[in-house]
Amino acid sequence: MTTFALLLVLAAAVLHATWNYCAKRAGGGLPFVYLVGLIICTLYIPVAGGYWLWRSPDLPWGAVLWIVGSGVLKTAYSLFLQRSYRVGDFSLIYPLARGTGPLLSTFAAVVVLGERPTPLALAGAIVIVGAVFFVAGGTRLLHQDRAHLRQAMGYGVGSGVLIAAYTLWDRHGVAGLAVAPILYDAGTAFTQLILLSPFAWRRWPEVRTAWREQRRYAFGVALLSPLAYVLVLTALTFTPVSYVAPAREVSIVIGAFIGAKVLKEADGRRRLWAAVAMAAGVIALALG
Repeated sequence: MTTFALLLVLAAAVLHATWNYCAKRAGGGLPFVYLVGLIICTLYIPVAGGYWLWRSPDLPWGAVLWIVGSGVLKTAYSLFLQRSYRVGDFSLIYPLARGTGPLLSTFAAVVVLGERPTPLALAGAIVIVGAVFFVAGGTRLLHQDRAHLRQAMGYGVGSGVLIAAYTLWDRHGVAGLAVAPILYDAGTAFTQLILLSPFAWRRWPEVRTAWREQRRYAFGVALLSPLAYVLVLTALTFTPVSYVAPAREVSIVIGAFIGAKVLKEADGRRRLWAAVAMAAGVIALALG
């Protein structure tokens, strides 16, 4: 993994943890997700239009269909994640979602895509995943006194599965099909907006309420989420998924700090120690 790729992924990790914090504070559902999509697409119109006029890219129908597929996956992910934050702590859901994703992404990249990370890189990925598991509470999550968290865990793990799916899907989109990251992410954003529109129109009073009460968080998600993912897509154009996906999990360091110090959630010290272990895993991954 090159230094430039690592810097892209680390910057994306900071932005990712921050926009997830905004999503947690909003505590919204489909109306909030739709509002975020409206803002993202509005911002993308001049950006994507300007890029199209500047580069005049060739975008075959196969690439368009691939972008639509990514939009479907990310729509499901957005709804799963928002539901997760409504029922569970940030310091529980965020590690579960971010931890399940790289585990499956790395496994699938090796098995399906034929990528061969070095032993040191694999060791780093294992350390990252283990640290995420520790952040989430380890085997204590299975105890009866935490039964109320099982539903939240299900949504968190489901979000992680979708993260793994769209990471692998998007790797082919930007690397295999050579779609520009800006156009790719803009296309998925418009796909999500179209998919959610029929449901949001039936709940338009709730969308208006979200605008009045949650628009600052909506703008936070809308600005930071696309920027973070464009950085990741850019790294994926020249870096294997099995390196990028686990390295993104340094965002757990930021998430653990936010959960412990900003949101005052439980087990702050233990989760911060787990974040230190995760940082060591990222270093090993980068050196590999």
